[in-house]
Amino acid sequence: MKYTKEHEWLRVEGDLVVVGITEHAATQLGDVVFVELPETDTVVAEGDEVCVIESVKAASDILAPVDGEIVAVNTKLVDTPALVNEDPTGAGWFFKMKLDDLSVLDQLMDEDEYQDLIG
Repeated sequence: MKYTKEHEWLRVEGDLVVVGITEHAATQLGDVVFVELPETDTVVAEGDEVCVIESVKAASDILAPVDGEIVAVNTKLVDTPALVNEDPTGAGWFFKMKLDDLSVLDQLMDEDEYQDLIG
């Protein structure tokens, strides 16, 4: 897995990249009560707002970690947003992206670097 400073994780599955938020981020947010997912077939640039998460504490934006196209979304989060808290790096994923070049992921943090970030 790769990580961003915004506490997102990215995992390569075949030719797609699955994106979610880390356990650290889910814990900081508190109980997630609503998730607004992007439309599929949406082309996004790094830094674009892609999702909105609302928790009992705050609303947060999920930004596109890299340039690409949203090709799938986790519709289970609409009915069961608590999946983000229960299994943030598994069933609580947000969307899948198709990238032109997977090598852009090399610029992101690995697990050790992310653990250093969150201390």
